[in-house]
Amino acid sequence: MHLRTPCLALLALFLASCAAPPPQVTPTAVGGPFRLGEDILAQNDYDLLRGKRVGLITNQTSVNGSGTPTRVAMMRAGVHLTALYAPEHGIDGTVGAGRHFGNVRDRLTGLPVYSLYGNTRKPTPQMLAPIDVMVFDLQDIGVRSYTYISTMVVSMEACGENGKEFVVLDRPNPLGGWRVEGPPVSPQWKSFVSQINVAYAHGMTAGELAMMTCGEHWISSRPRLNVVKMQSWNRGMVWQNTGLRWYRTSPNIPYASSPTYYLATGIFGGAAGVDIGIGTDNPFGYAGGNGVNPEVLAQRCRSWGLPGVSFSPYVHARESGVKISIDPHTPTNITALNVFLLAEVNRMKGGAPLGRMHGDELSLFNKVYGSESLRRELMRGRSPQQIAASWRGFEESFKARRQPYLLYP
Repeated sequence: MHLRTPCLALLALFLASCAAPPPQVTPTAVGGPFRLGEDILAQNDYDLLRGKRVGLITNQTSVNGSGTPTRVAMMRAGVHLTALYAPEHGIDGTVGAGRHFGNVRDRLTGLPVYSLYGNTRKPTPQMLAPIDVMVFDLQDIGVRSYTYISTMVVSMEACGENGKEFVVLDRPNPLGGWRVEGPPVSPQWKSFVSQINVAYAHGMTAGELAMMTCGEHWISSRPRLNVVKMQSWNRGMVWQNTGLRWYRTSPNIPYASSPTYYLATGIFGGAAGVDIGIGTDNPFGYAGGNGVNPEVLAQRCRSWGLPGVSFSPYVHARESGVKISIDPHTPTNITALNVFLLAEVNRMKGGAPLGRMHGDELSLFNKVYGSESLRRELMRGRSPQQIAASWRGFEESFKARRQPYLLYP
């Protein structure tokens, strides 16, 4: 593996970076304080839900601007909430990644909670029988392999098949709305961690993705869709610009900065025998593995000269490597860090991370990336620069394709 590309060239690489009625968008005032979709719906006295039996896809992130859980706010307002539905990690966000869970009773409302990460990930007709309209109100993190958007997509399809309406209460993309990075999804690698063919960092909100899912016919049956927009969000805003409190979206996404680090190492972390800091103060904020020389790796990473990204050596337990620090506004192609880090750590470990992957581990790695090409190309000696550059055509075409569905300036 050769990583001797001159810093200026490397820097340039990193910086390039249904028969249903048409979807309806609830307009918001121009200007004024930032407000979530849930706050706008409440301001309108939950007009979209009145006289209907309502289901809510929800968890601990589903709160209004003042911190009240959406399901509690709805019940207090007299909304006829009849069922709740929980994505991966459960209704309280405490279930570990990839672990299935069953139906439960909600401790806040007493309502039944149907698991969308157990025997099924797509609501069944029986699960939808108690409702007329499904509301989606989850905080996503803006990265394709995170499963909350996949839950939204398959639930939209189920609602289309069963004659149920679908409402999205929009929330910010914590990475902002301009960052579009990463490879496409090959059809044979479509999965719950690559459910729709969007860039790995897609720069869209849940409401925008719902509209694109319908408009691009990514589901076989489209529901009647309503999107309740946010007020005063724009594409240049990352989470830290919203003034909102961050609620842990899952056990390893504890901070407002966590989505940025997930973007940087989520693919890298699927390789065999590597370390991304799970169990430390900053999950996904590290890159290394057993036997990696931290000083050498830090020196190599610093030589890339990436604006807004810095590296320092670390050692904890039996693992060693670099601790990563990323400015959320950096123009650096953060997704490309996965490839550069993987190539370098693979070289330092004698090819073990890539060479040792097989079976389910390799399958999941390919599903997260969206194809089998990353491992194959690195093992054949293709440079990280060439791999990241190969995304550019898709990144640009995706930007153009998403344009009709963007709701915010």
